[in-house]
Amino acid sequence: MESKKAIIIGAGIAGIATAIRLQKQGFEVTVFEANTYPGGKLSQMNREGYRFDCGPSLFTMPQFVEELFTLVGRDIKKYFEYEKKEVVCNYFFEDQTRFTAYADKEAYATEAAKVFNIDKKDLLAYFKKSKQKYDLTSSLFLEKSLHKLQTYLSKDTIKAITRLNSLDIDKNLNEVNEGAFKDPKLVQLFNRYATYNGSSPYQTPGIMSMIPHLEQHFGTFFPKGGMYSITQSLFQLAKDIGINFQFSTLVSDILVSNHKAVGVKIENTVYHADLVVSNMDIVPTYKKLLADQPAPEKTLAQPRSSSALIFYWGIRKEFKELDLHNIFFSKYYKEEFDAIFNQKTISNDPTVYINITSKNEIEDAPTGCENWFVMINVPGNTGQNWDELINTTRKNCLRKINRMLQTDIEPLIATEEILDPRSIESKTQSYQGSLYGSSSNNKFAAFLRHPNFSQKIKNLFFCGGSVHPGGGIPLCLLSGKIVSDLVNR
Repeated sequence: MESKKAIIIGAGIAGIATAIRLQKQGFEVTVFEANTYPGGKLSQMNREGYRFDCGPSLFTMPQFVEELFTLVGRDIKKYFEYEKKEVVCNYFFEDQTRFTAYADKEAYATEAAKVFNIDKKDLLAYFKKSKQKYDLTSSLFLEKSLHKLQTYLSKDTIKAITRLNSLDIDKNLNEVNEGAFKDPKLVQLFNRYATYNGSSPYQTPGIMSMIPHLEQHFGTFFPKGGMYSITQSLFQLAKDIGINFQFSTLVSDILVSNHKAVGVKIENTVYHADLVVSNMDIVPTYKKLLADQPAPEKTLAQPRSSSALIFYWGIRKEFKELDLHNIFFSKYYKEEFDAIFNQKTISNDPTVYINITSKNEIEDAPTGCENWFVMINVPGNTGQNWDELINTTRKNCLRKINRMLQTDIEPLIATEEILDPRSIESKTQSYQGSLYGSSSNNKFAAFLRHPNFSQKIKNLFFCGGSVHPGGGIPLCLLSGKIVSDLVNR
């Protein structure tokens, strides 16, 4: 008996994860990818002896990667290794305050009590509430489809509904943090977690205070070989179990017959399939691949998450006092978010996020040098003069780093590459260059995201950061799991 065929559009990590799960279910899977490489946003580049990870810079919840290897009976150690970090981040403030955020919860709270105006017990209580919110909602918001009736008939859902008041849905994240902490620097620090899904702490609901639990409970990790090794390991696993990848292959249409997805069209060739999964951003999926089908316009019109302006710098020096992750806070933090989500400009004193992944044993940089991933949160691409904005922001960024580190960084830049919302959009098809699809600046945002299946076209499914449950490595991998569960039913 001939096996059923599944087509995946896009070889991002969600697409690869979905392919692995469907292959396990007995489908013959083909993945079509427009680029010459897998990974989508989670890619890499090499310039003049420096290697740069080009996508997510934070790795947490590795169990979702491990699960894929366990599922198909392969030894993950032959593909992928990672180490747990003892320090999550180093925070630098304008008044020269420095805070080391330890991965261990007790160590974190002890250090915070020394640096900030807080009792250790109060911070541990915050982490406890963060855990409670995650435990109450993870099975509902992260692991199941929000658009299927059976999701709401489970015991977990009923329990979450009865405790809605404890989830802080009617407060924004900043209000929750101001109620928990007296020190404004600590409020800023915990407000930053809104950027994990491209939102503003002054708009996103207080339930997002669960995000610190993901770092403090599950930990943060550094993949050996850099972040791109996540992509490489899953890609190799997929190939080893027989999944067919076709690169430099642009799908032009998803074919629909009698309200059922029946395949795709590539140039003048038709590829038939029993089901189709789009790992492409949901907006261009409808606008380009389903142009002759009715689109869910209200869903597609949801405000987009923030984008990013990233400078990849090869630095001719080692900053031994800096750890792998470093955050530099702005003095005008609220104004910065207002600029991103309201004024559609960029703050003249931006928060600068620097990720240094240089480890000579994996040849990220020449000896005595470092590679810097320097990111600034920016609005999506809506026609701004990006060349002018990049030039101004680069100067502001350098001025801020020099002030915070008391150095002159520009003469140390050996090589530079720039990624902005325009190039993010063109390389990854992410509408407006948004990093996480629609924003979470609404307490109903989770329900307004596009589901992982089509409600009008049978056998058409969706995975990736622009659909449920959201963006970031863990959620993208979970979207693949939700799709496979829906198919299995």
